[in-house]
Amino acid sequence: MANSNQNDNKEYTEEIPEANPQVESLTRPTVPALDEVLGKPFKVLDDGFVRLIDYMGSDESIVQAARVSYGKGTKKVHEDRGLIRYLMRHHHTTPFEMCELKLHVRVPMDCWRQWIRHRTANVNEYSTRYSVAIDSAQATGHDEWRIQASGNRQGSAGFAESDAGKTLSEKERYLQSLAREVYEERLKAGIAREQARKDLPLSTYTEAYWKVDLHNLFHFLYLRMDSHAQYEIRCYAEIIGNEIVAKWCPAAWEAFLDYRVNSANLTRLELEVLTLISQGNNAAAVERAKSFGWVKDDGQLKKNRERDEFTDKLDSMGLKAPW
Repeated sequence: MANSNQNDNKEYTEEIPEANPQVESLTRPTVPALDEVLGKPFKVLDDGFVRLIDYMGSDESIVQAARVSYGKGTKKVHEDRGLIRYLMRHHHTTPFEMCELKLHVRVPMDCWRQWIRHRTANVNEYSTRYSVAIDSAQATGHDEWRIQASGNRQGSAGFAESDAGKTLSEKERYLQSLAREVYEERLKAGIAREQARKDLPLSTYTEAYWKVDLHNLFHFLYLRMDSHAQYEIRCYAEIIGNEIVAKWCPAAWEAFLDYRVNSANLTRLELEVLTLISQGNNAAAVERAKSFGWVKDDGQLKKNRERDEFTDKLDSMGLKAPW
């Protein structure tokens, strides 16, 4: 029976055709500038970090993936850059998914809650059920306590007075120290880690491996580098963008900044009003704004976020809102 199997395998092997000599040989794309920071921790906040563990692909990989659909095409560097910019400009996202990176991050748990909402990555987090919780919690300086914004329920505006901040920072240190002391007492008493951890503060640092493709990473960075994003996660996003992605795929990063971060999208409503403004017909622009509910019939301005966003866009273009 064994001899029969050996004969069968031999016959099958002999039927395999030789490799096509016209298929190009490939080497793994590498980025020397990125290799220099591989494994290097970039400090974030008081005790957090981001470090690159591994990466796959480069600007060249984006171009290669895009061209496979219509043939070899051109291969000059300036043409590669032009193609990447075209892909970004016209929202052709699939080629950007051909690039991936894996990060090791150390981040406060409350910040990690926002981070993990981006469900387009592969994640493996440090387990406080299996291991003892990291003995570190994010501390807030006395001049770092932010005041709740009055017009934005999830944002902040300005900082608390220094004297009040000192009191808050002192109580924070006491609270974090007490929480850690109680946690360790439970462990010494033989309490299971899965239960002992339940009163640890959200400022406790956790660690995770986070693997994501470039398309979804750009979406993360677009939201989390924005000035309206929470300061803590914005610090991580800026490090990832400026210290890692900019070195990894510089042409794609440039296109991302030009066509996403530093650009403005106009809605149909905004285009209609902008057209009238550009024609010098401010009165008609105000009437059109009234029809959209941006301005009251008596000309008064009620609270309207869409109008305010458009006003900011006009300001960025050096134009004055007619209302």
